[in-house]
Amino acid sequence: MTTSQVTIVVSPRERFSYTCESLESIIQYTKIPFQLVYVDGNSPAKIRDYLELKAQGKGFHLIRKNYYLSPNHARNMGLAEVKTKYVVFLDNDVIVAPGWLEALINCAETTNATVVGPLTCHEEPVHEVVHCAGGETHVVIDTKGRRRLREKMYKQGHQVADVRREMVRSQTELCEFHCMLVRSEIFQQVGYFDEGFLNTKEHVDFCMTVIQAGGTVYFEPDSVVTYVSAPLEWSDLHFYMLRWSNAWELASLSRLREKWQLAEDEYFQHKYKILGWRRKNSILLPFARKLVLGWEHSRLEKALVFSFAKIEKPINHYLTSRYAKNLQKRQSALPSFLTKLPGKII
Repeated sequence: MTTSQVTIVVSPRERFSYTCESLESIIQYTKIPFQLVYVDGNSPAKIRDYLELKAQGKGFHLIRKNYYLSPNHARNMGLAEVKTKYVVFLDNDVIVAPGWLEALINCAETTNATVVGPLTCHEEPVHEVVHCAGGETHVVIDTKGRRRLREKMYKQGHQVADVRREMVRSQTELCEFHCMLVRSEIFQQVGYFDEGFLNTKEHVDFCMTVIQAGGTVYFEPDSVVTYVSAPLEWSDLHFYMLRWSNAWELASLSRLREKWQLAEDEYFQHKYKILGWRRKNSILLPFARKLVLGWEHSRLEKALVFSFAKIEKPINHYLTSRYAKNLQKRQSALPSFLTKLPGKII
């Protein structure tokens, strides 16, 4: 981690229980020199101690905050420490494959790309099922003159073995923050990440911002990573519920509409209709399934999930409101000049 042209910024995605596996894969499969900035937002004691020990042993920069962080907030903290030509933003639940970083940098050097995204897979076994292989994200004007968002990820759900041969390096419009290489100089032009995006669509906003500023986004299939959304541990629940709260998602969608002057069309109506689906699938459904002894899709299971949701929603609202009040107190305690900085670091 001495002389290098790239800094890896790792930040929390939605949980902490996969931290060790993810970091160990970075250490094992990244063979070229790199700087590492690890942003730890209130991980439980076991993970906190592990990260402190690793930081001492490997010599990377660990930023620890004793409160939960929204994704762009955490990325901005890491970005403030970057002094290299490139920066890679990586979620803390990602497993990288051998040669992943070399391929990203090679693509950027060859194409002069501003942003490069890898072949991103999901779930275990790793590197087998496509999550994102580039995509589309731009504003279109419909026949009524409304500005509407076009968003599509390519090859999602396909087996890598079935589609890998047809994948080539190509210019695209979309990559996600599971893993994203960025040419650092672009931030001098577009500023820090927009912290108005609390939990969703921040990748859409950033990719469109880069393209609007004259930059380019590329897809590099020779770089492969996988994000693993394994079952949550008890210590993950508080952060997960905040991270995917209704309030954070509604605020993020509102920011997307406001910033890009989008019509509140079917795209947004669908998002409103399915608010909380991640909490339902990752917390409520597994709990109900245990109570019905694995009898999946039964009426009893559905009834339990429905009942649990009635209890969970006010709890989720309380957690989000309490976090917002505490965050406001921290901000009010800062020197006034810091609160006025774009992309402020708290």
